[in-house]
Amino acid sequence: MNFATLLKPGAVKVLTSASSKKRLLHDIGELAFHAYGLESGAVVEALQTRESLGPTGVGHGVALPHARLEGLETVLGAFVLLDKPIDFNAVDRQPVDIAFALFAPENAGVEHLKALALVSRTLRNASVCAKLRANPEPTTLYTILTEAQATQVA
Repeated sequence: MNFATLLKPGAVKVLTSASSKKRLLHDIGELAFHAYGLESGAVVEALQTRESLGPTGVGHGVALPHARLEGLETVLGAFVLLDKPIDFNAVDRQPVDIAFALFAPENAGVEHLKALALVSRTLRNASVCAKLRANPEPTTLYTILTEAQATQVA
């Protein structure tokens, strides 16, 4: 599992309009539609259902919203950098400005967990997050994410 197979360059976006958790989830749904052709309403509903089980704000300004979707064959990701942090009910009560959403097939047990572990491990790295926050350009963000994994493996 790696970022290049998990994340398309077109699934990376900088948001200037997200003012709430609900708005962010809708924006992620739109991004999933444009990048992967996923039905945005189904994505938003699945993400909101997962959030109702417990917030996916993992701390240090990072959220990992994720959901299982009917009809998917592989795990897909979407990365969002927000220009203004929002409240996400994170475990450390800090606002979120980095969100990496994962969409998994309904029956993707271990693959979903591997993807979640990869993203979590990468975004726990303070220097990676600092680079992401300092480079609000989608192509640069994609490069940082894919290179961060290569650096961690080396």
